[in-house]
Amino acid sequence: MSIDAGPANAQSAAVIWSDDFLGYRWAPTHPMNPIRLALTMSLSTSLGVLDGVPSIPPMAVDDRLLQTVHTAAYLDAVRSASSVDDYVGGSSHVLERLFGLGSVDNPVFEGMHGAAGVLVGGTMAAAAAIASGSVRRAVNIGGGMHHAMPGHAAGFCIYNDCAVAIRWLLEQGYDRIAYIDIDAHHGDGVQKVFAGDPRVLTISLHQHPATLWPGSGWPEEVGEQDGRGSAVNIALMPETSDKLWLRAFNAIVPGVVENFRPQIIVSQCGVDSHIQDPLTDLSLTVDGQRAAIYAMRDLADKYSEGRWLAVGGGGYGIINVVPRSWTHLISAVTGADLAPDTVIDESWCAAATAEARMLDETLRADPVAVMTDGGETDYLPWDGDGGGPLMDGITDAAQTRTDATIMATRRAVYPLCGLDPEDPRD
Repeated sequence: MSIDAGPANAQSAAVIWSDDFLGYRWAPTHPMNPIRLALTMSLSTSLGVLDGVPSIPPMAVDDRLLQTVHTAAYLDAVRSASSVDDYVGGSSHVLERLFGLGSVDNPVFEGMHGAAGVLVGGTMAAAAAIASGSVRRAVNIGGGMHHAMPGHAAGFCIYNDCAVAIRWLLEQGYDRIAYIDIDAHHGDGVQKVFAGDPRVLTISLHQHPATLWPGSGWPEEVGEQDGRGSAVNIALMPETSDKLWLRAFNAIVPGVVENFRPQIIVSQCGVDSHIQDPLTDLSLTVDGQRAAIYAMRDLADKYSEGRWLAVGGGGYGIINVVPRSWTHLISAVTGADLAPDTVIDESWCAAATAEARMLDETLRADPVAVMTDGGETDYLPWDGDGGGPLMDGITDAAQTRTDATIMATRRAVYPLCGLDPEDPRD
């Protein structure tokens, strides 16, 4: 089915925002604290990234929409857990065992169903804005809850906004949707929902599953039944740095995206790949994350007529990492591109410092006053399985491990796509 391209001059973008996003708040010591969202928006505002860009509120969501991905029994369980009094009153063990609610990762909180629904509504508003042709790009930093499964919560995620929006886009007539997930954790929930659907290409770059929860995302996971070849998993070893991460991304992702020719790209832009993230072991800088974001925008411009839906995700450097990385994300979406050496206003740093003092001590950090970490992103492209020159600052062992990762993924999935895993031109 063809998709209406919208107005020929539609180059505008939309940012989805509501203070209601801040209601998705777990326990005080939980690493996913919504202050990271508020700080991102205030930093983006202070740097002029939001000037002249429409802010769109989340859509209202109902059970019919949520049930395109989630089971009715699970929705009922989330509603039950949303009333803490009812939860403590006798059903807590059942809710945790059957639905993942009440665990250390996913503690219950008052109003949880509504708070999770608002995040879905944000990503739905972004999808609807693009589908209508009114904008080419839209971003919802409150979204990216990619671990939520049809029948249970997982990994800080209650409802899977990414999967719900993709399912809705399919209903609107899109039949080639590429989902690219750069969170340090495998995008397991989205992959599971669409593993058998050849209309959805899921790509996940993540820390190796032998070293990080959820333990999935092996190269051999390539999709199921009619969807074989539609799942691409790039499992990177701990301490993978900017140059190596970008080498792996560019050795695989552009080739499969070009072959798939998506009508829209949906990007989950978790930034827990940062070297200072407390929950993971990758070694990217803000500069490497910025380069990844712009690479996905370039793919959308080249293959999807600019249609790009970006959402947030993981990232637990609440003060010192997330606001800078996601301000780069918002700037990429709005077209107000920020140079890495952009200096951050002292007043924002002071406000961020004050916010940090209010956090649990395990979540505190000092803000960084510039939009770069000084990371090096000038990688050497992968040129086949025969080795090649060693990149400056990279050990032979690290580059060899990354190239082995590249080959494992290419050999697993490329033949299913009609591509040559040995040919760097594919």
